[in-house]
Amino acid sequence: MTRRATFKPLRHQGGFSLLEVLIALLVLGFGLLGFALLQTMNVRFVQSAGYRTQATNLAYDLIDLMRVQRTDTLNGGAYGTASFAAGSVTPSAGPCAWPTGTITQAQNIARWQCQVVKTLGDKAAASVSMDAGVVTVGITWGDQRWDKANPDTTTTFTLVSRL
Repeated sequence: MTRRATFKPLRHQGGFSLLEVLIALLVLGFGLLGFALLQTMNVRFVQSAGYRTQATNLAYDLIDLMRVQRTDTLNGGAYGTASFAAGSVTPSAGPCAWPTGTITQAQNIARWQCQVVKTLGDKAAASVSMDAGVVTVGITWGDQRWDKANPDTTTTFTLVSRL
């Protein structure tokens, strides 16, 4: 018995319809838009984290300077005058230079204030207090430049340490 091959008629292949292509492009467009929004938010958060890291380093820097001159600091030294309001410190045109030779507390304070303003911007401010050997350093800076509703909102980092 011989087999006879039967052929079914070929159906016309249509591929993708124009509507399917448009829907796929719409879904892709929303995905790319979401990704772009995610990237802009990431840039904002990374910048904010960078400022917070700089504020942390600056607060530790001042406390380390106080520890280096511990005796003078505990005997009512000048480090309480390291506090300053936003806009009250005008940094030098160049980098904030480390003093050389015999270094006074006033020189350390001036360099530290210069660094705070250069690093965190013109809205930066600091408060320093000491009570029975416990030092509190608070650094405030403008961290909401992208927020149209509250562009003047500030962020404060506070460090408490015992000398």
